[in-house]
This record gives sequence, structure tokens and C-alpha cells, in this order.
Amino acid sequence: MTDPPDPAADPVADRAPEYVQSLARGLAVIRAFGADTPELTLSEVARASGLTRAAARRFLLTLIDLGYVRSDGRLFALSPRVLELGYAYLSGLTLPEVAQPHLERLVAEVRESASVAVLDADEVVYVARVATSRIMRVAINIGTRFPAHCTSMGRVLLAWLPGLTERLAGMELRGPTSRTITSPGALAAELARVREQGWALVDQELEEGLRSIAAPIRNRAGTVVAAVNLSTHASRTSVEAARRDLLPPLLATAGRIEADLRATGAMGARLTAPM
Repeated sequence: MTDPPDPAADPVADRAPEYVQSLARGLAVIRAFGADTPELTLSEVARASGLTRAAARRFLLTLIDLGYVRSDGRLFALSPRVLELGYAYLSGLTLPEVAQPHLERLVAEVRESASVAVLDADEVVYVARVATSRIMRVAINIGTRFPAHCTSMGRVLLAWLPGLTERLAGMELRGPTSRTITSPGALAAELARVREQGWALVDQELEEGLRSIAAPIRNRAGTVVAAVNLSTHASRTSVEAARRDLLPPLLATAGRIEADLRATGAMGARLTAPM
């Protein structure tokens, strides 16, 4: 990782009058995280950003409150919400860049829309997408969020989370449709099945008429960090047809994305599953 500029060694007196030192220090805290350092302790953030522990703690707590950083009490990591800072940030990340051509190839093969998403708290966040036609009432774009519990990509991302039982107990399982699983016990059983079979299929639980099927994307360590899916309308693709016709090319695409990510030597560390 390239060391960020040391704000403590960069006196305000040497800057233009409009220079905002607090903003520079906040950005230094964000830049402390990188491909080789996706998770840092408070001391490590302070050292990498050139701040005192007290100052680094104040910036981290502010970023946590704003949703750009998350913490398990000891380690800190960037949240996918940093995507909201702008598309220029997103375009520089490894995962969307690597995934996009594979999504295009998959869509050309099966003629259905394909997406990649990561998990942020209890929601999935879309980071790459290739659409064929609009089949939902809500338009899906980069940065679109949906509840994780009733989406195929969300279930893939939830299925391999550590501490899943406690996580499910704290989730608000609202039902967008009459088919949505809203019982923590029933959802836990479904996520166990997802882990066992290695993919998830959701039938009209996010929106009536919408079926989707998703597969995990893993990093070098085997950790699920993202998910890729295909979505289709129930009127043209049965559940059986989705398993038969869409699942094999979807799994192949997930494998190709993983292979390319390994070949690049990076995983897009800021687009990882939360702690």
C-alpha cells in the first residue's frame, strides 16, 4: 500500500487560505485502508494517516456514524457506502471492472439481466450490472440497494456470514410480497440449504413476477465477498428452467470472475463482505 501523505507533517501555513485541514485528515483516514490492509486497528489507522490516536478515533467514529466505515469493536474497515462518494471511485475498483465483461458475455448467452452485488449491513448494493429489459417496477442502477433477506444475491452473501444466528435475530424481515420468508427460523433453514448447494434461487419474494438465481464470488482465501445473479420474469422462465438453463452458465461465470480476480492479484478490498 502506498503511504498516504502525513497531514501532521504538512503545516496549514504552507497551504492556500481555503485549505481545510480537517477534510484532508479525514481523507487520510480513508486512504489508510488499501488492498493489503482492508482491516486496521485504531493504532494502525493513526500510524498510517499520521494522526494521533485521539484524532484518528474521532475521524473513525464520524465515518462510522456516516456509514462509510464499520467496526467490530477492534478492527475498522471501509463500508460499501463509500460508493456513494462518486462513480469515479467505483470505476477504479477491481471487482466491477473485472466482472463487467463477464456479465456482458453471460447476458449475451442467456438473454437475461445479470448483476454483481456486495453486502452492506442488511442490504445488497449493486456494483456492476448488464440489463436486457426492465422487468422490475424499480429501475436498477449502480448503487441500488435491496433488502438482503429476500434477494438471491443477499441470501448468497448472508449464507456464509460468521455469527449468522445473531445477525438474523437483529434483522427486520419485512415481506415485500406474500411469498417472502419473514421468519428467522425459516430463513436460517433456507440459508443452510444455500450453503449446502452453493447457490440461491428466490422466487417472487422481492417483487411479484421476478425470479432470480445467484452464485457466490470468493477471494483467494475462499471467503465470499460478492455475488453474481441472473434475473428473469416468472412468466417466461419456470423455477425448473432457471435451474436447468440459467444455473450452469451462472456458476461458470462466477468461476471466471474469481479466476480473473486471482490473476490480477487484487480483490477490490473495499468491496468485501462486512465484519
